[in-house]
Amino acid sequence: MVYINELLPIIEEIKYSGVELPQVRQHQLDSLSETLRSGRELATKVLLSNRWNVYKNLVYARKMEKLEKNISRFLNGTLPVHVLADVHHMRVGLDKLEEKIGLDRLEERIGGLKIGSSEVGWVEESMRRKVEEEEKIVNLIGVGMVLAKKKVMEVVVGRDDLKVIGICGIGGSGKTTLATEISKDPQVKSHFNNRVFFVTVSQSPNVEYLKQKLWAQIAGNNIVGSPYFVPQWLQPDWGTQGRTLVILDDVWSLSDLEQLVFSIPGCKTLAVSRFKYPKVFNWTFDVELLREDEAMSLFCHSAFGQQSLPIFADRNLVEQVVKECKGLPLALKVIGASLRDQPQMFWTSAKNRLSRGEPICESHATKLLDRMAISIEFLPPKVKECFLDLASFPEDKKIPLDVLINMWVEIHDLDEEEAFAILVELSDKNLITLVKDARAGDTYSSYFEIFITEHDVLRDMALHYNNGVSLNERWRLLMPRREEGLPKEWERNMDKPFQARIVSCHTGEMKEGDWFPMEFPMAEVLILNFSSNEFYLPPFIERMPNLKALVLINYGNCNTVLHNFSVFSSMSKLRSLWLEKIVIPSVPDITVPIPNLRKISLVLCEFVKRLDGTIVYMPLILPRLLELTMDHCTNLNQLPSSVCTFSSLKILGITNCHDLQNLPNEIGQLKSLQILRFCSCPALEQLPQSICGLEKLKYLDISQCVNLTSLPERIGGLIMLEKIDMRECSQIRSVPASAVSLRRLRRVICDEEASWLWKEIERVVPDLWVEVAEECFNLDWLAE
Repeated sequence: MVYINELLPIIEEIKYSGVELPQVRQHQLDSLSETLRSGRELATKVLLSNRWNVYKNLVYARKMEKLEKNISRFLNGTLPVHVLADVHHMRVGLDKLEEKIGLDRLEERIGGLKIGSSEVGWVEESMRRKVEEEEKIVNLIGVGMVLAKKKVMEVVVGRDDLKVIGICGIGGSGKTTLATEISKDPQVKSHFNNRVFFVTVSQSPNVEYLKQKLWAQIAGNNIVGSPYFVPQWLQPDWGTQGRTLVILDDVWSLSDLEQLVFSIPGCKTLAVSRFKYPKVFNWTFDVELLREDEAMSLFCHSAFGQQSLPIFADRNLVEQVVKECKGLPLALKVIGASLRDQPQMFWTSAKNRLSRGEPICESHATKLLDRMAISIEFLPPKVKECFLDLASFPEDKKIPLDVLINMWVEIHDLDEEEAFAILVELSDKNLITLVKDARAGDTYSSYFEIFITEHDVLRDMALHYNNGVSLNERWRLLMPRREEGLPKEWERNMDKPFQARIVSCHTGEMKEGDWFPMEFPMAEVLILNFSSNEFYLPPFIERMPNLKALVLINYGNCNTVLHNFSVFSSMSKLRSLWLEKIVIPSVPDITVPIPNLRKISLVLCEFVKRLDGTIVYMPLILPRLLELTMDHCTNLNQLPSSVCTFSSLKILGITNCHDLQNLPNEIGQLKSLQILRFCSCPALEQLPQSICGLEKLKYLDISQCVNLTSLPERIGGLIMLEKIDMRECSQIRSVPASAVSLRRLRRVICDEEASWLWKEIERVVPDLWVEVAEECFNLDWLAE
């Protein structure tokens, strides 16, 4: 009886789910429903039957046996065939969906994967949830945060005689959270006339750059390259400039602090550090750890999604786990999130591991990394490995999403959807933060819009975990912080091959003799972070036969000239290349084909020019290139026609290139192109008509091309076009008549004025949605 009552509602739900079934399958489900109803009536009769009526009970028993056989026959025979048919239909549907969005299109996938019926992509949804969660956390730690904020603000706003104020405490205690809350407070903003500047310093800062950046903000000069020292007669009138608050987060050295404190009228500095600097600080606030009730509320929020202990939870076990977190907000958040929805044995194991062998006299700082490492143990294996990879990047720097995805795809055998799912899981477990550029439109308009940041304590934890084996056997060979050269430890161990699959260096200028002759037979990813005007590529690249991803990021003030391009001749397996703030060489410097290179990203790069002013770039050395992106590249005034010879190119993005004026007519030769972006190219005035011959093009982005005067007259030739982003294209005052032929067009993003231009097309093209973009005047991105 109970079995029938459980099964019948499920069958009824399938029948009336709204999914149209073939007549045969519908009839079979109807028959089963009728059989179950008859069985329920028979079971009721059996229960009411007199136990002494042997014959009647025998008849009922035979009917029950027949009923069981009929139901079992359906469940064991017919039902699996139904499931097989559903799986087949699902595969066909997925194949159609795959064909529509394109397997190799990263951007479309971000927007295509939704949560429920929301129009917000799941990466963006995750970021929105994280913002809401941070606001809840500030409220949860309640009284302590309110009192701390009030006390610091009294000094920041009310004591003009105190010029340098310190917020101190151990890692993960909430120092940055407190400083962030102060920077956002309306009273503080009003007192300092919205002149509140927040800068992260870190262990390995480029102090000269930070000084220039702060001076530019304080003096009201938006050119970061301007000198931080200005003669007295050229200095602004500080009396008219008003008050200024500079917040220096994550300060690690006294010398860095002293160089970043500006002794000018009205300028006050709030420094956040793990250490006290009485020589500089006029007043110091020590961040206290959470009280017992605050710690419990924060932990319950992370572990159970509510502020108090739920009824089903083991109070004693939860209290023991909370006690072992020692009042550290970061530990409570991370460990709580790692235990969410886990069975009790996980909780017991975590409690035992947290408390095992820990002397009472141990300080919070010395055992913090071991406590935090518990949260890693409960991650799925691939998620755990991906988290540990994050330590490959410098502390307190934004990690470009595209770099991370490329790396994970190559070394963990993931596809891009899996990589994104891992990102969201790490974010949900408070192990990373997803950051979206304030200038961004919808989620998938450009993957340059999303970055990843990681708390420095969590990075230290990943480094601590990575260093658990001998140097030559480590999966990741990493430099914890910037040094002028390679670590001496590497030199002492270079007599044996290194087994690392990821190698990451963070140095200053490197010359040929500065590199060690190391061997990396297993290395697949090489990340070179540096700050210099010239940089010699490491000769050991020639001893990396399996290198698949190469990332070069220059954190210096000027673009870097690279030397030793001959190493590219050994990169036969290289698939992804990311160059940031690099001088791109001319043809004679690169002559050897790179046969497997699929993706090139050039960010903030400068190009070597010929005398005729065109950029020298030979695609013949890149026979299989699928994606080429140039972002914020200087002196790119004309896209070279040689780019149009990449017959395999599917994605071409030219974004934020302010000097770009002309596009070659040969662009119509890119017959495989599916994504074309010219976002934020203000000097661009027209698109060549040959673009209309790109029959496979699905997405066209011309947003923020403020001087673009028109769309191509034959735009109707883009028969596969699904989306156009033309926000902030105020000079476009008409839509070509041929646009009525864009039968596959589903979405146009534009300003309100331009939306009226599409009304006629909207009536003709089925399922077209003209979306009016929200105006965004946020200039916070200028500080990056």
